[in-house]
Amino acid sequence: MNPQLSVMASIRGGVFTRADARACGYPDPDIDSLLDTGGWRRIRPGTYAERRSLILITDEVLHLRKVYRVLRSGGPNTYASHQSAAALHALPLWGLDLSGVHVTAPAGRSGCLGGVHRHIRDPVGPGIQLWNKLRMVSPARAIAEVAATAPTTAAVVLAEAALYAGLVTRRSLRRAVHDHGNERALEVVSHACTNSASVAESRLRYILSEAGFPTPAPSPVPDSGAPDTADPETTTLWFSEERTILEFEPRFPFWCDDFEAEEDEPPVPAPLPDPFAPQPVERCWISWADLNDPPAVIDRVRAAFTRASRRTGIRHFDLARARM
Repeated sequence: MNPQLSVMASIRGGVFTRADARACGYPDPDIDSLLDTGGWRRIRPGTYAERRSLILITDEVLHLRKVYRVLRSGGPNTYASHQSAAALHALPLWGLDLSGVHVTAPAGRSGCLGGVHRHIRDPVGPGIQLWNKLRMVSPARAIAEVAATAPTTAAVVLAEAALYAGLVTRRSLRRAVHDHGNERALEVVSHACTNSASVAESRLRYILSEAGFPTPAPSPVPDSGAPDTADPETTTLWFSEERTILEFEPRFPFWCDDFEAEEDEPPVPAPLPDPFAPQPVERCWISWADLNDPPAVIDRVRAAFTRASRRTGIRHFDLARARM
């Protein structure tokens, strides 16, 4: 499957039509040959899917297929919104309710009917776009809508993923919250940071922030001189004042369009290690399953800070101190 058809199929939940294939350069004989040999599978008359895309069907894929069908059958003023628009923008849907499709229209009856949540807004408002014949709200507006209606942690994950991918900025998020959000959405924007690179890291940072822990250092963990035995799949957060490293598995990394430097550009030299930087004395492991129990995570991190304080004589961070 060529890249153009792959992109078209991905935003439609892995399916595409014969007209889509033709538009991407596949003549009818090639389409029939792919169907006959099993490379493509017929989902229903005139709608196909690549065979390997049928191996694993997730809730996200099923939701995308429902969104596509609703938009195709809806009127010209019906736009995908909330988490349905976030799905079309390829943002992570962790923690969001995907049982129904969310659309916004300027007229009609609001409510949920047949698995479609219809939101009425007249006019539909700013922050709408048309891409590949699919009508949807912008990433910033989708985040503002989700932040106003969904659990805060899931909304923070969504906002940080969009910031990491460069789909939104803090300014565009604040503008969207002003137009379409509420106080809950404003709280999400205030919590969202640009440092998280995965769903796991976003959840962990949010738990630590809510508990009043200090912000992890932006600098990398200093080299302690010990042999490197860490798992390459492990990510770390470095608390320099507490001399503690938090290790965790970066489950569900965020997407980002990597920048490739020109060949004639000199490589950027890595920063030299600071010989006076504090060295870590404690490590604390947080698993993906641990994130489902925030109080246990808080207790484990607090215990690690306490051990580091006893070993170094550094005063332990006061968790009871009000966070300004």
